[in-house]
Amino acid sequence: MAWIDLIIAGLFETLWATTLKLSQGFQKLDYTLYTIVGMGLSFWLLAKAIKTLPLGIAYPVWTGIGAVGTIILGVVFFGDRLAPLTWVFVGLLLISIIGIKITVP
Repeated sequence: MAWIDLIIAGLFETLWATTLKLSQGFQKLDYTLYTIVGMGLSFWLLAKAIKTLPLGIAYPVWTGIGAVGTIILGVVFFGDRLAPLTWVFVGLLLISIIGIKITVP
């Protein structure tokens, strides 16, 4: 269950990072509220996960999910452009996240 909480927490991190951009520096109230709620849920689920999982495992996985998810959303919805070599490193980050999950009970 801790791993599920952690994965969902990472997805909420992606959500709040995206709505943070859409809030235009907290100028748009609706996106500002989504950002705050997303942050709260993300941190709450991370806190639940680290009751069971080691902090040194949970935190990097949480930030990694958020990073990869935010990169993908940036490309898809905001037209962010990444160099091919950057995609290689994004792939390595994803492989690392999966590797951590596979090797930690």
